[in-house]
Amino acid sequence: MLTMVQLWVIGTYAQKPPVTLVEQGSFTVGGSIKSSPGTFDPITHGAFNPSNQSSEGQTLHGDHATVFYQIPDSAKKLPLVFWHGYGQSMRTWQTTPDGREGFQTLFLRRNFPIYLIDQPRRGLSGRSTEPTTISAATDDQLWFGIFRLGTGSTFYPDVQFSDDPEALNQFFRQITPDTGPLNINLNIEAVSTLFDKIGPGVLVTHSHSGGQGWLTALKNGNIKGIASYEPGSNFVFPEGEVPETIPYVGGALSARSVPMTEFKRLTEIPIVIYYGDYIPNEPVAHPGQEQWRAALQMAKLWTATVNKHGGDATLVHLPEKGLKGNTHFPMSDLNNEKVAVLLAEWLKEKGLDKK
Repeated sequence: MLTMVQLWVIGTYAQKPPVTLVEQGSFTVGGSIKSSPGTFDPITHGAFNPSNQSSEGQTLHGDHATVFYQIPDSAKKLPLVFWHGYGQSMRTWQTTPDGREGFQTLFLRRNFPIYLIDQPRRGLSGRSTEPTTISAATDDQLWFGIFRLGTGSTFYPDVQFSDDPEALNQFFRQITPDTGPLNINLNIEAVSTLFDKIGPGVLVTHSHSGGQGWLTALKNGNIKGIASYEPGSNFVFPEGEVPETIPYVGGALSARSVPMTEFKRLTEIPIVIYYGDYIPNEPVAHPGQEQWRAALQMAKLWTATVNKHGGDATLVHLPEKGLKGNTHFPMSDLNNEKVAVLLAEWLKEKGLDKK
């Protein structure tokens, strides 16, 4: 017998036709092997006993990224590679918290091959070569504010998030910790290795992976375009053109400097950035809004710099497009299909959706 939650999820798909796939699967990219000196003895060391276990002569395969992919029938030439943000996994792009289709399926329906990433030391890529301590602190309300659903446990007026308690329950449960120290260079290397494996494609980032996406594009010419949802850090500027740090309540946002010869790579591909609602124009007392005020301000400076050097960068503030009430997760909001249409139109405009 189906539970109420199962019926609730299944019901959202009842009116849509099936998606035909010609291939799907998963694999890992990147990573390293950690080795311990000595000789492994299958008799002495072969019993699994955590209280008396030796690492002598043994190895650990870790620090890789995990990739799930689906190739639809009549697939378009360039796949979309989806990279999650901080504290998240590939679930960001899958079923929405309220049980509707996420970007994974919405773009399969548009015949794009899709690749979903769990970056190293996160989610399905949890095998780390370095230890860490995972906190069990109670912090749901902190993320509720940072992700701009509202304040405390009170939703913003007209927010594009379901008021069904089960949707919020699902949303909180998709947060996942790092299983090792966060290492940006490790993440960049793994995603670059993915593009080496699959060839040309379009990178779609969210939040913390936004800055890592720029850095990956500097490294790998197979990235033919970038769509970034609410990038919050690691904006890359040419040497001598780095803007001043932008202070905000609870912190400050600084940009990174790279040689002009490297920065020019970002002017050679189309880039689009999207930000949602509830981002103030002036400083406010709410830290959850403040950091996004700084990010949006930095993104304006960044796109202007890319375009000044001959690039093609577009900044879209969704409320200005008539899409109001979006959170930090536009791809999961109630109007995510309208958000997806904007991306699909951009891909078509830039010639990135050809078969």
